[in-house]
Amino acid sequence: MLIISFSFRLLWKGNWFIQEKSCKILALVVSARPKNQDAIVANGEASNSKKPFTTIDDVLKGLVEWLCAQLKKPSHPSRGIPVAVNCLAALLKEPVVRSSFVQADGLKLLIPLISPASTQQSIQLLYETCLCVWLLSYYEPAIEYLATSRTLPRLVDVVKSSTKEKVVRVVVLTFKNLLSKGTFGAQMVDLGLPQIVQNLKAQAWSDEDLLEALNQLEDGLKDNIKKLSSFDKYKQEVLLGHLDWSPMHKDPLFWRDNIASFEENDFQILRVLITILDTSNDPRALAVACFDLSQFIQHHPAGRIIATDLKGKERVMKLMSHENSEVTKNALLCIQRLFLGAKYASFLQV
Repeated sequence: MLIISFSFRLLWKGNWFIQEKSCKILALVVSARPKNQDAIVANGEASNSKKPFTTIDDVLKGLVEWLCAQLKKPSHPSRGIPVAVNCLAALLKEPVVRSSFVQADGLKLLIPLISPASTQQSIQLLYETCLCVWLLSYYEPAIEYLATSRTLPRLVDVVKSSTKEKVVRVVVLTFKNLLSKGTFGAQMVDLGLPQIVQNLKAQAWSDEDLLEALNQLEDGLKDNIKKLSSFDKYKQEVLLGHLDWSPMHKDPLFWRDNIASFEENDFQILRVLITILDTSNDPRALAVACFDLSQFIQHHPAGRIIATDLKGKERVMKLMSHENSEVTKNALLCIQRLFLGAKYASFLQV
């Protein structure tokens, strides 16, 4: 165990070459050791360490401290962060490393590294960063942080744009781990992951484990959608742009019970609905969007004012001359409700 003691002391001394080699030796020796040999390490003290270490756990805690320092302020401009992430990917299976890393706010330094990559070097860094997140997805305190950060949207952006099989695999496995935790399932649905998984399944992957993980994730997402409330299902339809005449659209109770929910996130769903009127080429989606906007105008106390402020009227007016009769019929209904107001519009035939 002398090599561990010696390598640890060198982390805090010397030039970058010595630090890098010491870090890699430590990560290799510690991760490869038999788990029943967590013996006492020869006493040694780092130059800026507060107390001597005597066990492997002490070494690991000190190593995590050094790795977090590299993520925050790298000793080498181009190698500091990649070396730190590479070592973390090897060490985060250790319980003491996970707990020390989370306690040191290491996730706050790691998550910003999750972004689409193009060069070979950046792809490797992205893969090892996502591997770290996957390992942390087994650790409850880390999951709590992941739930309140922008980790999920970042991972979704990566899996949408990456063609590297190992990157896609580790992200999909992370999604699978998180799916049943807290609100992750609902967030994944909101971010359009069901459609993304379908697109991924259509690609020619050679990794059977990835294909199996995609199938399991798809099944899990379907089960999650079944558990969602009627408004959650409606949000899913709108956010994916897959509007159809499902029963809730023409159910007066749905609109009465959920009209206040349209105000969430500064009328996010209403804004997306109006955007669909301007961007969709699907006549069915356009007809349903016109109808839904008319229902919002009918049931919300300030429906006409809000729809007008969000440029809904102009977009519906353009659809009055659409070639599809179903679109023009529902566009006319929407315009009538815009001009008549709720009191008189309630007599219009649906």
